[in-house]
Amino acid sequence: MMDRRQILKMTTAGAALAVAPMLPSQAAENVITKAIPKTGEALPVIGMGSSRTFDALEDNSRWGELTNVLDTFFDFGGTLIDSSPMYRSSEELIGILMQRVKNGYERMFSATKVWIDGAEAGIDQMAESFAKMKVEQMDLMQIHNLRDWQTHLPALRNMKDEGQIRYVGVTTSHGRNHQELADLLQTEEFDFLQLSYSIDERSVESNLLPIAADKGIAVLANRPFRRGETFKKAKNKSLPDWAAEIGCESWAQFFLKYAVSHPAVTCAIPATGNSQHMLDNMGANTGSLPDDAMRQEMLSYFNSL
Repeated sequence: MMDRRQILKMTTAGAALAVAPMLPSQAAENVITKAIPKTGEALPVIGMGSSRTFDALEDNSRWGELTNVLDTFFDFGGTLIDSSPMYRSSEELIGILMQRVKNGYERMFSATKVWIDGAEAGIDQMAESFAKMKVEQMDLMQIHNLRDWQTHLPALRNMKDEGQIRYVGVTTSHGRNHQELADLLQTEEFDFLQLSYSIDERSVESNLLPIAADKGIAVLANRPFRRGETFKKAKNKSLPDWAAEIGCESWAQFFLKYAVSHPAVTCAIPATGNSQHMLDNMGANTGSLPDDAMRQEMLSYFNSL
């Protein structure tokens, strides 16, 4: 089965990207941002997930490359790094490797989750996340997959009032609990919503994304490559010539720009442990985003593959 690296090498644009990548200074001048609806704070549209990729605390042979991933992410305009206690050692390793990144904490928008039952257990778990990621204030704390949300939401609101966190969020994944989440968003106040969204996983367009837009909730799109499934469909296929109009030089950028160009989506958070893949991803953080007409053209082209 052909993987993303092979697909990237097969495209003319991908080869050009490997030979002559954009410079960090150029990227920094042209980062695409969207406003967090509740505050107007600008957030770059490409963030970083850490599921699976940063669960490497006991494999220090990977630490050098993962540090390169972080360096590339920040150098090319990224800020939001999302983690979770569910991701095993990811929080702790992010905290360790961030010590190696120059001015990393000044540039990071930190995000993690509470994923446990019980009020006291939740408070303890969140305190551990602060310690592991080595932050005094967490930018975003999210209730992971709605787990015991009735208990955790009051605690998160208190933490926000006290300045321990800046934003309160809730997440879903795998397409689970969508109706329960839709009902929750209608009755409770949240700053952020995280969900799965990609060019070939668009069910949230009919319910959760419209609610988020109506309620002024920022949206983080996880699994924008559907864990590699989108690349399988692009196997042996070339990008359309018109993709260059929005600065797409690879399939990864094509898929990411589709996801973040939805009006309700604020930021996509692909996860990678490969610095070249991160460089490729960050190409979607610059240039322009497709309008509605081009989004339809992108979808039609992808469906025809």
